[in-house]
Amino acid sequence: MPQDLRWGRAYEGYSSDPKLVAGYVTQFIEGLQGAPGSTNQLQGPYVLASTKHFLADGGTFGGQDQGDAKISETELRDIHGTPYVAAINAGVQTVMASFSSWNGEKITGHKGLLTDVLKQRMGFGGFIVSDWNAHGQVAGCTNASCPRAINAGLDMYMAPDSWKPIWENLVRQVRSGEVPMRRLDDAVSNILRVKLRAGLFEAGKPSSRPLSGKFDLLGSREHRAIAREAVAKSLVLLKNNGSLLPIRAGGRVLVAGDGANDVARQSGGWTLTWQGTGIDPKHFPGATSIWQGIDAAAKAAGGTATLSADGSFTGARPDAAIVVFGETPYAEFQGDIKTLQLRPELRRPIDTMRKLKAQGIPVVAVMLTGRPLFVNAAINAADAFVVAWLPGSEGAGVADVLLKDRSGRARRDFTGTLSFAWPATADADGPTLFPLGYGLTGASRTTVPTLSEDAMVAEADAGDVFMDKGMPATAWSLEVGGAGTGGNTRITTVPAQSGAAG
Repeated sequence: MPQDLRWGRAYEGYSSDPKLVAGYVTQFIEGLQGAPGSTNQLQGPYVLASTKHFLADGGTFGGQDQGDAKISETELRDIHGTPYVAAINAGVQTVMASFSSWNGEKITGHKGLLTDVLKQRMGFGGFIVSDWNAHGQVAGCTNASCPRAINAGLDMYMAPDSWKPIWENLVRQVRSGEVPMRRLDDAVSNILRVKLRAGLFEAGKPSSRPLSGKFDLLGSREHRAIAREAVAKSLVLLKNNGSLLPIRAGGRVLVAGDGANDVARQSGGWTLTWQGTGIDPKHFPGATSIWQGIDAAAKAAGGTATLSADGSFTGARPDAAIVVFGETPYAEFQGDIKTLQLRPELRRPIDTMRKLKAQGIPVVAVMLTGRPLFVNAAINAADAFVVAWLPGSEGAGVADVLLKDRSGRARRDFTGTLSFAWPATADADGPTLFPLGYGLTGASRTTVPTLSEDAMVAEADAGDVFMDKGMPATAWSLEVGGAGTGGNTRITTVPAQSGAAG
């Protein structure tokens, strides 16, 4: 439930509206697990769903990842808790506890929320798992030892690199009575119960299960068609002055901008690598960049397309220019920002838009982004403005709504609307430019006037600053580790000690 778009995981949330999120949660879980109450739920082609991160990781102060939600219990319940009601009603089998805190207390060690609320009051009957070594951030704990978490109601530690010492310490803690045997039995029972429901003990080894080894299904034509449809339907048209879109068939189209021919960039974080960076194009076999999709569509309609990142061209003047720009990939805390704006170096394509506009060329801006940001300068510089979000491997889905085919119609019309409000300034607490639910169609005749380009906040790019008041600056991370086997601890508060301590 992202409430502050400065949060680097905002794009992992469906919307800021709890009712909308609850509806998506239900459909998503039923698709993964089957419908609750059906005779084959969790059997056959299904997998276990995990709803995360319980609770209010999208409501932290300042949008800080793994931060503190300084909010009332009413807000905690009505905004952040509402989708979990839908998840439990849909039969979700695992819930992941959040790294973050509520009013200063880490959720992973919060008995009131994990046991009293989630398990007892809300009736969750699956098991609770922690996030990656999140138990190490609980007060009095390290990655190697955290009795407080299991006593709070955690059923499974996520201890990828600290499992052995935490197991050894847990055995000692149970023998000493620090962790009651009945709590350990309860945790084990919860985990085994879910595995039994899923039929894991009768399923055989993975290689013997249905669909095993059928790698031809990955990236199949049918799957790509669905993905392409999803891309087209998710695009949001914010401006279309002069009814520029869709671009007429048979014309000359110039494609510019640093994001036009980059599948990794249009895919975002959590793609092949953690932050979605450092990926060679060869790692996207069969994928289509936005440029490739536009090129194919223009040629099929009897026109031409030319790729020029800086917007330069020779020969005849283009009939229209499409400039693709926006965020570069990031995941979780490295995507946290202090103000709602692009880094300065990512704003250069806006100058390209202005240059093309000055030459009398109609400009379509296509923005790649995981969240709404203050980009009034780009909206002003373009005749049409499209939010493409993170379309992934199917760039042709973008072309499907931007260009007309030989019949004089686009393959698909714009149908997407904003699931978050779009800001009028770079101030996270500032006014709204476009409200939640806003989105034009190709037939819309709304004109967007010239907008103020005053961000209303000071520039906040971290630049070459790595540390700020003892904490990592925006887009940087700091881990501390010891010589023992307890693993590293990511620094979210100071002072801190290594995961091997204790």
